[in-house]
Amino acid sequence: MKFKPDWFLLGLGAAVVLAWVYPEAGAAGGWLHPALLTKAGVALIFFLHGLLLSFAALRAGTLHWRLHLVVQGSTFLLFPLLGFIVLAAAGSWMSADLWLGVFYLCALPSTVSSSVAMTAAARGNVSAAVFNATLSSLLGVFLTPLWVGVMIKASGAALPLGEVILDLVCWLVLPLVAGQLSRPLLGAFAARHKRGINLIDRGIILLLVYTSFCESVRRGVWSDNGWPTLGLVLVLAVTLFYAAMWSMRGISRAVGFSRADEIATIFCGSKKTLAAGVPMAQLIFGAHPGMGLILLPIMLYHPLQLLICSVLAGRWARRPGA
Repeated sequence: MKFKPDWFLLGLGAAVVLAWVYPEAGAAGGWLHPALLTKAGVALIFFLHGLLLSFAALRAGTLHWRLHLVVQGSTFLLFPLLGFIVLAAAGSWMSADLWLGVFYLCALPSTVSSSVAMTAAARGNVSAAVFNATLSSLLGVFLTPLWVGVMIKASGAALPLGEVILDLVCWLVLPLVAGQLSRPLLGAFAARHKRGINLIDRGIILLLVYTSFCESVRRGVWSDNGWPTLGLVLVLAVTLFYAAMWSMRGISRAVGFSRADEIATIFCGSKKTLAAGVPMAQLIFGAHPGMGLILLPIMLYHPLQLLICSVLAGRWARRPGA
């Protein structure tokens, strides 16, 4: 099989390099006006998500409540608990910002598009994957900042939780609802131009990644965080992924899920979203000088999960009776 590089993953690297070389434009006070750009970009991303979301496909997966319970339990309970354990073991080796970034990764919702795509490629329960991926995104608006608030409070600081959730509702949920309500008018157009819409979505995320790293570079956050930091985060990301994946596999078999349900459970319960994670971080942490370090774990976890799940999807698709 010929390897085809993912332009979005390459773009993530390019955005970080550009922030390192030219941070002035995306830092506070820069000509890109990052405070305004962030909220406008987040709103557009979630409007497009709502426009592309089919509730007909979502309804088809609503009845499998045990599967939903396992997946959402993994996303919002198992992962944060794993995060506490991992951070307890490695916390003394990390800065406070990186420590927060690892836990932020654990508190994020699951992916939408890649969970569904991987489940479909592996001949799993696609309707259950659609339901869980979408439900995870909606629950994450409330549960992700709640977990982050708990972690920040434990460190002796405070997060204005009410303000953060209000911001997330205004800039994530309302645009998502507006996109869904626009489907009768714009749904057919969106379906015809889905590729172009996805390009816009990914482009905005890359722009948000760039502005996130600009402030960190300008404030010298990376001067004390080099290759050892990158290696440590990569090891933690691999550890978290395999711990979640094997937990989902064990629980699925213990409760008697079919093979198709097990595949959906593993893919939805082990993934974390970069597409929603970057915009949510901008709203939760604001102009935090260590934003680059906070986003580093999810930026490494994203390609890792895609690589491993792609291999698994191809293997499981070839199973007898798939």
